[in-house]
Amino acid sequence: MPDPQGFTFEQRADGSVLILHRGRVATTLRGARAREFLAEVDDDPQHVMARWTGNYRHGNERTARNHPRNRGSGRR
Repeated sequence: MPDPQGFTFEQRADGSVLILHRGRVATTLRGARAREFLAEVDDDPQHVMARWTGNYRHGNERTARNHPRNRGSGRR
């Protein structure tokens, strides 16, 4: 799976953080969540921002759900 890319973030004057993906707002974090994000983002910024925005799925979920190995569990 390719590494996430295209993420940036902006820290606002009010303490909130905007996470942008390819120039569009993906999510806004405020308060304790914004502080937690800022403490964590230095590790691996692209992966951290992908995880915080939920953009870690890449379109193969339906394929996996419909695989014969996963069909017998009663979930659909």
